[in-house]
Amino acid sequence: MLGCALEDYGVYWPLFVLIFHAISPIPHFVAKRATYDSDATSSACRELAYFFTTGIVVSAFGFPVILARVAVIKWGACGLVLAGNAVIFLTIQGFFLVFGRGDDFSWEQW
Repeated sequence: MLGCALEDYGVYWPLFVLIFHAISPIPHFVAKRATYDSDATSSACRELAYFFTTGIVVSAFGFPVILARVAVIKWGACGLVLAGNAVIFLTIQGFFLVFGRGDDFSWEQW
């Protein structure tokens, strides 16, 4: 948000990264619903979900760099967006590590 809100940068193109933040957990949710066998160490559906999630995360980090390379945004705004991406995606990963184990302390009960 600082990449857009600070007066020095003043361009709102980096806000499109929020789309990547919103859709990044969707492949995991679909794979969780589609696979009923939780004892299997690997399944094609989970692997495909990991692949799509990796593509979304890499795109979220690449999008501000491309915008900065074509001079749509400044490099300072790009750095702020990349730092925000790291914080958001680490938060999402931490959420799934803590609440995704399937025990009594699970987000699925909410």
